[in-house]
Amino acid sequence: MQPDLSNAKWNKSTRCDNSGGNCVEVAFVGDQTAVRDSKNPGGPALIFTGAEWDAFVGGAKDGEFDQA
Repeated sequence: MQPDLSNAKWNKSTRCDNSGGNCVEVAFVGDQTAVRDSKNPGGPALIFTGAEWDAFVGGAKDGEFDQA
């Protein structure tokens, strides 16, 4: 089920300033996590369950998505 994002508090990494504008924003809404492109805040958002978000963050910490 799509959460209501109208009052979501979006967070952007402090490292975003050094990325040339290639950033995403994250909002925690109830037990779901929403992710959107910071350059298109009115655009679509990806919605993740808590388990999906935990798996993504764990993979990122483990270097699963690092480019060779």
